[in-house]
Amino acid sequence: MRDGGFWSPQLELELDRIGYYSIISLPLGHAAAETALQRAAQRAAMQPLSGKLKHVRAARLRISVGKLDRTLVVVESEELLAGQKRGIAVALRKAKKELRKLDRLVQAGRLRRERLQERCQKALRREHLSSFVVTTIGGSDQRPTFSWRVDATLRRQLETTRLGRRVLCTDQHNWSTGRIVHAFRGQWKVEELFRRAKKGGVVPWGPSHQWADGSLRLHTFATVLGLMLVSLAKVALGTSASAQQTMKSLAEIRATLVRTTTGVAGRRPTVMLSPELTAEQRRAARVFELERWFPTILSCSIDKQNQQ
Repeated sequence: MRDGGFWSPQLELELDRIGYYSIISLPLGHAAAETALQRAAQRAAMQPLSGKLKHVRAARLRISVGKLDRTLVVVESEELLAGQKRGIAVALRKAKKELRKLDRLVQAGRLRRERLQERCQKALRREHLSSFVVTTIGGSDQRPTFSWRVDATLRRQLETTRLGRRVLCTDQHNWSTGRIVHAFRGQWKVEELFRRAKKGGVVPWGPSHQWADGSLRLHTFATVLGLMLVSLAKVALGTSASAQQTMKSLAEIRATLVRTTTGVAGRRPTVMLSPELTAEQRRAARVFELERWFPTILSCSIDKQNQQ
């Protein structure tokens, strides 16, 4: 999995030569991405996927990206679409305020044409506003004319053909469309783990009291190793709970050592008391084979939920 910022023709050629398979989200301004979006905009091109991704629609095609043969998948995300619509609404309110101000300045003769064009471009440069906000600038440099309007048809076209869509590019031609989409969605989990590690989560990166480069690399490696072990534990348990909840539940599996007395000389023996486990904790004890270190953990534990 590669982030969209790590794309270049030379890098693609090097990865293809070495033999690495990859999935990347192409920038929408890329020529291949534009072609894929146009194909996906055709009638019945976007089809729903199956299984857990049945609420997701996608279109697939195989074309040349530069000199390389690639499979492109245009995937539609309702969450991304909703977020982009909110961003456009906020940006449009600010742009309308600026455009009305420019209109007043033009009417008062206080703005030259060249400066008017610069401020229009600046006002519409964000959130695809220039795609559906139509501006008309005429007149002379000293006495320009200015008008603008929001084209509802162009805005709907933008929402149905571009917004909420990503173009995935991969050389895994034998993978199904659902598998490609599922693999790409795994990227945000990795990013979320590192984001939490930096802020202080289950396996925080800091505080780090290291200064040498080698020590910092070793500290970072230990953090990544810890994050991987937490992820593997969640996979082994098959739980949908968060990493923090999972680790908290596992940390509550504790045994108590009680020192007894025999009335004779010598070191007093200890007895290990089994904890009371929930159903999830009992399952974790079986999955991780905790009975190897504590033979009575499953036979003596009490599941309160089952008793109720």
